[in-house]
Amino acid sequence: MSLINDKCTIYVVDDDEAVRDSLQWLLEGKGWHVRTFDSAESFLKHFDPSEVACLFVDIRMGGMTGLELQDRLIERKSPLPTVFITGHGDVAMAVETMKKGAFDFIQKPFQESDLVPLVEKMQDRATAAFANYKQASTRENLLSKLTSRESQVLERIVAGRPNKQIADDLNISIKTVEAHRANIMEKLNANTVADLPKVVLGNNPSRT
Repeated sequence: MSLINDKCTIYVVDDDEAVRDSLQWLLEGKGWHVRTFDSAESFLKHFDPSEVACLFVDIRMGGMTGLELQDRLIERKSPLPTVFITGHGDVAMAVETMKKGAFDFIQKPFQESDLVPLVEKMQDRATAAFANYKQASTRENLLSKLTSRESQVLERIVAGRPNKQIADDLNISIKTVEAHRANIMEKLNANTVADLPKVVLGNNPSRT
């Protein structure tokens, strides 16, 4: 079921003004907030990677193409569900984009009856994908607080090694291991040692 009362932003990237205007008119008429860009370069400068959003992008554009934009977003680990806008002769190219993770493609001219259900599905995907993206970003931020030695200790704790073995592995005292463990728990907002694997694996515990 689509979260129809909490609609996400729709980005439209196309160097054809008529296509941009058409999509904007159709989607804003259904309640979505639409932001349009005439080039991939302009989009990359202005889009908010933390915003729950979806992307429509022309597969062929002057300058950076839609395919190149997809590669840039993959490099950035962006969770944006992406639909490619294609012409009649671009179907094979569009299939390639889907192999690389595109959500779908639509051929010009497109119909409102096809577009709205597609965007609703994209929004559902975006909501889930951005929740996972946010969780992963939070986890990475927490882990980045650890020193190199703390990371080594954490790796061994998660592997289930006892303090004595960790001390022997790292050539430090058991008291030092315990001190590192306390610091790790504080930095990762973990209540117990059992919470630490949850943080590393992506199920962050919350302090009570």
